[in-house]
Amino acid sequence: MIRMLKMAVLGTVLLAGTALADARAELVAFTNGLKGLDGQFSQTVYNANGAVKERSSGRVALSTPDLFRWEYSKPYEQLIVADGRKVWIYEPDLQQATVRDQGSEAQSSPLAALLKPKELDAKFDVSQAPAAQGLEWMTLTPKRDDATSGFEVAELGFANGQLKRMKVTDAVGQRTEVEFSGWKRNPAFAAGTFSYKPATGVDVVGAAQ
Repeated sequence: MIRMLKMAVLGTVLLAGTALADARAELVAFTNGLKGLDGQFSQTVYNANGAVKERSSGRVALSTPDLFRWEYSKPYEQLIVADGRKVWIYEPDLQQATVRDQGSEAQSSPLAALLKPKELDAKFDVSQAPAAQGLEWMTLTPKRDDATSGFEVAELGFANGQLKRMKVTDAVGQRTEVEFSGWKRNPAFAAGTFSYKPATGVDVVGAAQ
């Protein structure tokens, strides 16, 4: 599940119903004029029985059209970068970087809804989950013919025009919950934010070209 979310996040307007319109309104408010995002996250992974498997935290950055950075800082360091062509996963403790084509999997992630909200209904069946924890929840289920998503269902929780939480459940019932904070809209990203070049001595697994 942990690796599933990492690839899936590389990777989240109107259906009938007033409640869904409320959730859509939150999404529209959050994505209106959005070109990039930078913020912090805390992540908890649960097994199918609800027991905590792992807690972690770090930084997330997104930029249109298909750029992504997910950087773990605690309890270990790990970097995931999607540069529009390739997805790099760098594990400093192993001195290893895994690379693969970005392909369509990033386009089918829950966070894809943030950068391309107009494509939401083409990629997901969208429904309203009950309001909880002071949030309006939107449920995203990948289309049946989409085998690239890597998850069974995702929920996005909004409040005051901000994405606050994300829940992702995989095929065996494991669940990852992510809480976001400190969002900066359309920041000036530093050069190299969405690129990765293996340092000398780093073992590269996969085709980098």
